[in-house]
Amino acid sequence: MPLPMPKGKNILVQFNERPANFSMPSMEISTDHYSISYAISGDRRVITPMYSFTYHSGDIFVGIPYLYHRTVPESEIAYINYMIKFSPGFADEFTELFGKNIFDDIYGRGVWNFSEENQEKLKKMLEDMYDEYVKNKIYTEMILKGMLFRLLITIYENKIDKDMVHHKSPLTNPIINSIYYIEKNYSKKITLEDAANEAHFSVSHFSRVFHEQLGMPFSEYLGNVRLRHAKRLLINSKKSVMEIALETGYCSGDYLSTQFKLKIGVTPTKFRNEYKEVTIKK
Repeated sequence: MPLPMPKGKNILVQFNERPANFSMPSMEISTDHYSISYAISGDRRVITPMYSFTYHSGDIFVGIPYLYHRTVPESEIAYINYMIKFSPGFADEFTELFGKNIFDDIYGRGVWNFSEENQEKLKKMLEDMYDEYVKNKIYTEMILKGMLFRLLITIYENKIDKDMVHHKSPLTNPIINSIYYIEKNYSKKITLEDAANEAHFSVSHFSRVFHEQLGMPFSEYLGNVRLRHAKRLLINSKKSVMEIALETGYCSGDYLSTQFKLKIGVTPTKFRNEYKEVTIKK
């Protein structure tokens, strides 16, 4: 379980550095605070009962009290972030001044994206908040409250929607455990039996429940996970299609190309080239 707010404090600002392979060992819940996490580097997959998403450098992940979640690495890049936690009452004045609708809009999604210019602005604001927090003066919380309100308004005014996968129905812990297993082992030969064992279900029961909660069969979900990682490597590495295929659980480059054309509509090579062209134009 995430550490609760320190006794007597209403806001906590942390700077965290973790290795790329850092994973949450189990589902965790934040019982007494809202959170704002800004990724300085690294790529994480966040799994909650209601939705899942990938969280990259420059993104902000917001969490509400009693939100169960679990994260798993999405790349081999070290995970560095700023984390703000604040008690629900600490933001009461914000909702009184600016309206509850703004606060609810910010926390209505799990993750937000920003332009490169606004990423730098947000990073600087969080750096300043961390510097103020470590001073630990008698007036620190009062100053941080104003800085938090400014941060929330900046998020609200500049946020950009980011892709999230909404689950067909709330995920139960056994299914989340199986998804976590898939996310950790997608590069290996995973069977339906393996995933069912992680959930402690029979194969037939697991297949039915998995489909009910995810809206797709196990094989399709596994294929989507592998495809997502293949796209990441095509964009962020110079590895060949064959190397990427072997690294993401495909038996050959030809099979990866077939799946890419089927699901994405183009070959892996064309996908990579089109992405480069769009990036250059920007």
